[in-house]
Parts: sequence; structure tokens; C-alpha cells
Amino acid sequence: MTGSDDEGSCRRRNPNILITGTPGTGKTTHAEMLALESNGSLKAINIGDFVKEHGCHEGWDDEWQSWLVDDEKLLDELEPLMSSSEGGIILDWHSSEIFPERWIDLVIVLRTTHTILWDRLEKRNYSLRKIQENNEAEIMGECIEEARENYDEEIVIELESESIDAIDSNIHRILAWIEQWKNDNQHP
Repeated sequence: MTGSDDEGSCRRRNPNILITGTPGTGKTTHAEMLALESNGSLKAINIGDFVKEHGCHEGWDDEWQSWLVDDEKLLDELEPLMSSSEGGIILDWHSSEIFPERWIDLVIVLRTTHTILWDRLEKRNYSLRKIQENNEAEIMGECIEEARENYDEEIVIELESESIDAIDSNIHRILAWIEQWKNDNQHP
């Protein structure tokens, strides 16, 4: 067990989970379904919405149609939630590198083929440039590489997210992992 384990997960009643992946891979769908299926033990936080609601930004970027995230303010706002003894927070965000390793017990990196991703992003009315950049990131595996660079490889899981059946299978797999985590980390 590492020092970060001693400081983090062993004190939590429920695991904290980071769901990451290129925009359009199904992060929010997975996070919301997990929270729903958990009977209240998990809470999903869409970081994009959280940034907007808590003012954790330095303004709006017209070119990329997104908030310029103030990482320090975001981490300060999340700290009480992520450090609580209850745990059970699901972070939904396209990047994994800013979150302290001590906060996270499982990192799920969602993947999909670039053709499915392209269609999903078109339906969101993303600009051609934004669709191309996100497709390139997915093809190059940038999100999985980032997760593996920032977290213990044992907690990083790559899941395919191309169909409803795949999503259902992923949810059941993650819920089984959560139950195992709870058994392994029971409080006296």
C-alpha cells in the first residue's frame, strides 16, 4: 500500500472515480448511470458544469467554445468533496492530469472509434476544427496515455464505449469493481 493510499482511499466509505476520455466518448452518460445505479452511494460531478457553476474559470474562449479553467480554484472547490470520509464522487472530465492521485481510487478511460466519435461530435454542433482535434486525440490515445502517466497503472481501466450494450456492460463491470473495493476497504 502506498502513502497516498493510506492518506486517501482507506478512510473513504465509497471509492472516488474519475471517468475520462475524449469529448463524445460517453463520460457523462457513464457517470450519471453509475450514480443512478448506486442507490445514492455515488454522486456524479460534470467538471465542465462545476467550473461554470462555481466560477472556476478565467473567462470564455470563443474559439473553442469552452471555459478557460482556473485549475487552482477548481481544485480548491473540489477538495472538501474529494477528501470527505464518505467518498463516492465520480468526476466526469476529459482530462485526468490535474486531479491529485490521492483523490482517485479508479480511473476509467472511455474509448470509441473515430467514425462514431465524429458523428457524436457533429450532433453536438462542434466546429469542424474541434471535431478534427478531438478525433486526432482519440486516434492517438491521448487520454489513456495521460491517465497512465498520472495514476498507478493498477487503477487505470480502458473501456470501449460504442454502443448501449457496451455502456451497460461497463456499468455492471464498474459496479462489481466498487463492491470489491468496498469489501477490500471495509471500515471497522
